[in-house]
Amino acid sequence: MTDDHLRTGEQLALVLTDYGMPRMNARLIAALLVTDRDTVTQGELSEDLGAAAGSVSAAINVALRVGLAERVPMPGSRREHYRLRDDAWARLFTEQNQATSDMLAAARATRDAVDADSPAHRRLSDMCDFYEYLLAELPAILDRWQASRRRS
Repeated sequence: MTDDHLRTGEQLALVLTDYGMPRMNARLIAALLVTDRDTVTQGELSEDLGAAAGSVSAAINVALRVGLAERVPMPGSRREHYRLRDDAWARLFTEQNQATSDMLAAARATRDAVDADSPAHRRLSDMCDFYEYLLAELPAILDRWQASRRRS
């Protein structure tokens, strides 16, 4: 990676960190976004980021688990190769459906446990309404996104 790529990637990582992503995970995602290579190995990522192999390995595992990154077969290579998935962002929001469903279930259970005439019930009902709306609308948004990608 060039120094310019590293600098802009670190800026992106700071924004991701500001919004709650753990620092190494943010740096890894930024590195996968700004690299000029089609795929990268854990060693290359460690070197580019100036980070310990264990930290990079943990961040890779998170990125794989949430669907942002994928392993890429490389015939003849003894190392694992990774890249950002082509559909990373849509996939992330699809995975977020489970988190949103979990939040909705927790909000419903909490709402049902408080007095129906209380301010807490009203706030929790608003939360439930929001997550129900989001879950209902998200599939259509993702469908429109995929359709626009096919057209371009």
